[in-house]
Parts: sequence; C-alpha cells; structure tokens
Amino acid sequence: MIKVQRVGEGEFEVVVRDGNGESRPHVTMSDAKGKQLTAGKHTPERCIEAAFRFLLDREPKESILERFDISVISRYFPEFEQELPRYLTRL
Repeated sequence: MIKVQRVGEGEFEVVVRDGNGESRPHVTMSDAKGKQLTAGKHTPERCIEAAFRFLLDREPKESILERFDISVISRYFPEFEQELPRYLTRL
C-alpha cells in the first residue's frame, strides 16, 4: 500500500506498507517538475505514487531514501522519466 499526503508546498510524506512493516519517506517535488513528469495530466500526489510504484518494482522499500527530491530518481534509474507514464496509467 502506498499513501501520499501533501505536508507543505512541494513536500509530501509517503507511507509505504507491506507485510514487513512500513516506511515513511519524505519527498519534495516542485510544481514545474510535477507538470513536466505528468504532462500536466495528473495531480502531484498521483505522480509521487506512480514514482513509488516504479521504485518498488526495482528495490525493496527499505532501500528507498528517507528524504529526497523526485528528480534524484533519474540519477539511480535513468529510465525513470521514460517509464513513468506507464505507471501513471496503471494506477
């Protein structure tokens, strides 16, 4: 289960829960970056949820950084921005 809650301007708390417990990463994302990633078609919360689904397909929740900006994902996974639209439509 992934739950995304806005906690400030461009700041989000994400709860990732599975059978082994939960993690609560803190993610930042500017409005401009959110619009770029979603072509302006999805809410920031949906964008972050899709990004976490992308991440969880590649690593366990325990490996996800506790605090990061959404733009960091592309440093670790260069295919992120190309793959994200598929995750946005799967939600």
